[in-house]
Amino acid sequence: MNIKVNPNWWKTIFNEVYLITDARSVCDEDITRREVDVICELLPIHQEDRILDLCGGQGRHSFALFDRGFAKCTLLDYSQYLIDTAKARTADNNYPIEFICSDARNTGLQSRIFDHVLIMGNSIGYIQEHDADGQIMAEAYRLLRPGGWFLVDVSNGAVLKNNFNSNAWHEIGDEIVVCRQRELHGDIIYAREMVLNKKKGMIQDETYAIRLYDSQTLVALFKQTGFKKITVHTNFSPYRSKGDYGFMNNRMIVVGQKI
Repeated sequence: MNIKVNPNWWKTIFNEVYLITDARSVCDEDITRREVDVICELLPIHQEDRILDLCGGQGRHSFALFDRGFAKCTLLDYSQYLIDTAKARTADNNYPIEFICSDARNTGLQSRIFDHVLIMGNSIGYIQEHDADGQIMAEAYRLLRPGGWFLVDVSNGAVLKNNFNSNAWHEIGDEIVVCRQRELHGDIIYAREMVLNKKKGMIQDETYAIRLYDSQTLVALFKQTGFKKITVHTNFSPYRSKGDYGFMNNRMIVVGQKI
């Protein structure tokens, strides 16, 4: 393996540059609306329900849900920068959303207080420690009320492996170029991402690693955690144009209920 990755990469990479390099996915309101359409379609969600947007970044799904009348949203993410970005948005729009900067494996929140827990936008598989994703799911299970629902939106690992692209790049505006080199080893993709400004040179050179899940493996993790009534929805993509959107092109959504 040529790409060396700091196992704690996920603690620092979600910064202001991330909101530039991934803007096509995480800063596009049309994309977010289509993703929230799926949430509302797959979950028996009501306006009075308490919703936890777990690993929710700068809160794009929480804000979109609030705009549809779901006023009891809590946003939790490890990145203080993204949480602060979300808070800044509320200053102009008066969103009554609760913001928490914490580790998804141990949130510090009370048990059984949410009707729905969401993990959107391929936000698991980052921590390479053994059973880290299992710990995140166990925490989601603990936070849900009996009868509550857990929804996870991730890349479809089987499709990604079959269509693996080792190199990709795209331009942002007239100045920014994002170049990605990738290596696939088993169920983990290792990537190097270089962000360049045509006038100023290198902005950022980072590496990261993401664990891939196929439907069988993710369902097994749901079952191991204790979820029932598990359903899998594959071939989901909110994009209307072709292109390499990192790991976000072909997604699957798994839903389970805490009985």
